Amino acid sequence: MRVNRILLSSALVVVALVIQVSVLARLHLPGAVPDLLLLTVLGLALVYGHVGGALVGFGAGLLADLAPPADHAAGRYALVLCVIGYLAGLVKPETGQLKSATGPMVVVVAAAVGSTLLYAGVGALVGDDAARHVGLGSLLFTAALYDLLLAPFVVPGIMGLARRAENDPLAETGSAAKSADISSGWLAGGTGLKIGGQRNGLRMRAARARMARAGRIKGVKRL
Repeated sequence: MRVNRILLSSALVVVALVIQVSVLARLHLPGAVPDLLLLTVLGLALVYGHVGGALVGFGAGLLADLAPPADHAAGRYALVLCVIGYLAGLVKPETGQLKSATGPMVVVVAAAVGSTLLYAGVGALVGDDAARHVGLGSLLFTAALYDLLLAPFVVPGIMGLARRAENDPLAETGSAAKSADISSGWLAGGTGLKIGGQRNGLRMRAARARMARAGRIKGVKRL
């Protein structure tokens, strides 16, 4: 990944994790907790593609696994977000521009349901059956609902920041092209001045020829 991608992704993931742990997790909403970290990974994956989405998802999930008050095995959420980031990156728009909000909303709902199912499935493999006691159906519904309500305020902003960071090299190229245009303008200006000088010289020669011709005519008349 590029340096600007790493810096931006790291900053956004850390901010999202802090808000999720310190604010969203303390709202005590029924069912699941709004997953701001998941929405951040989705927004970045829709810009960076499947490879970048998988890397960002793995890093974000691993950070969530190690950050308190995590009470599950390390690497569990990293695996979930890695898979979700990879799959979300596969539906990245070819032009980089979203034609409507329907596609991202479908991706958010699918990611919320898929991440909950995958997290519960991995937990069942390691002997964690907490999802059974809470109720998997209510978890799926509330996770999709909360993430869908939060997505319009998060995903477009994340995608906008990622696109702006991606346009930095293009801006440098544009500056170089602008400098080249200025140089060519100077060259064109110099050529124009040279041509103007040649024209003035031709005019002066023509004027001298006329004066000489007029002098000869006057001399003939005097004779």
